[in-house]
Amino acid sequence: MPKTTTQKPADGRRQRTERSRAAIVAAATELVQEGVLIPTAQQIAERAGVGLRTFFRHFEDMSTLFVAVDDSIRDEYIALTLGGDRKGTLDERIEHAVERHAEVYEQNTNIMLCTAAQRWKYDFLQKNYAKIQRGLRKDLDDWLPELTKIDKTYREAVDAIASFEMWHRMREHQGLSKSASREIVTTLIKDLLARQ
Repeated sequence: MPKTTTQKPADGRRQRTERSRAAIVAAATELVQEGVLIPTAQQIAERAGVGLRTFFRHFEDMSTLFVAVDDSIRDEYIALTLGGDRKGTLDERIEHAVERHAEVYEQNTNIMLCTAAQRWKYDFLQKNYAKIQRGLRKDLDDWLPELTKIDKTYREAVDAIASFEMWHRMREHQGLSKSASREIVTTLIKDLLARQ
């Protein structure tokens, strides 16, 4: 019986610890999604409803927090690049691939901007950003196997055209709508592949 009594407080502490940790990760994600691209530990702790000491008990620095945030959202953004009807004519597949990538960019704009803004500072973010770029390139190859056979210069041009950076420039700096941006990317990729 005394064993059970000691077990319950330990379980309660563990559950509180897990709740605090989850609240911190959720708060960091929410702040970034709302446009706070470089949230401070103080801002995150306040949003999570915990003290700064509690924050640093769970995460020794911001880098370890970013790892936890990535773990919590990875399945969601990977799922956006999976599936889809990858059959059809080349033009149809280009349209579908651009549509799918546009959705990834639209849903993760602030996460990607946060990563880009801070990757110079954190090794994990540099590696993660590079891994995401490789994943998007591979996904484009899965949609359009023709890309593996074209001239290297044209292949790199397709990557640049289909990139988040290009998408963000059109949407944010040029003020273009989603449909206009999709049309531009689609047209440019079709034109490049037609030259091969």
